Amino acid sequence: MSLKEILVKNNISQNTAEDFYKYYELLVDWNEKINLTAITEEDEVATKHFLDSLNAARGIVTDGMKVIDVGTGAGFPGLPVKIAYPGIKLTLVDSLQKRIGFLNQVIDTLALDGVETIHSRAEELGVNKQYREKYDLCVSRAVANLTTLCELCMPFVKVGGLFVSLKGPKAPEELELAAKAIELLGGKLEKIETYDVSDTDLNHNIVVIKKISHTPTKYPRKAPKPAKEPLY
Repeated sequence: MSLKEILVKNNISQNTAEDFYKYYELLVDWNEKINLTAITEEDEVATKHFLDSLNAARGIVTDGMKVIDVGTGAGFPGLPVKIAYPGIKLTLVDSLQKRIGFLNQVIDTLALDGVETIHSRAEELGVNKQYREKYDLCVSRAVANLTTLCELCMPFVKVGGLFVSLKGPKAPEELELAAKAIELLGGKLEKIETYDVSDTDLNHNIVVIKKISHTPTKYPRKAPKPAKEPLY
């Protein structure tokens, strides 16, 4: 089944599926020059990247919402969410300039409005007053453990906002280890849900954390402390 057929089957409109296909073409083209993804087959990109990314938004995203994607890489999950929900304002953050170049190409090709790309480490951007506690929603599908991700992501979320992390099957164990960090950084677990990735045999988890108080100013700590010395 083609990428567009898979997306339409999963309630994506034909026009939106066309945009996703353009994104896919750019992903495969740029992937020959810089390492963006190990997944390049059309059907797998549709399911494991695009549809999986949209699980970060369902029942959460509303028009006008300010969303930040930390450690976005090839744009996941932020760009698929923007394509499917064009009314959001999106900031994409990545530490590699080459990936930012790719993201800008996708944004230009799809003529997406209200998207900002920033070349920065989260540890540095999270202490910048222009971005700290300014977002309704922070999303991440990064590979770091949940404790580290909380320190990198929670500082961007305004009180009352949400941090949503897409995780693999070990999410419950990660969540147990992250309990101290979540509380310390001003968060409270809202829910953890297991979901099936459409048209695959994969089970992933979505972790939703609500920001209930301000993150102390000493967080995030400078790199590499969040990764090397997690807040267990």
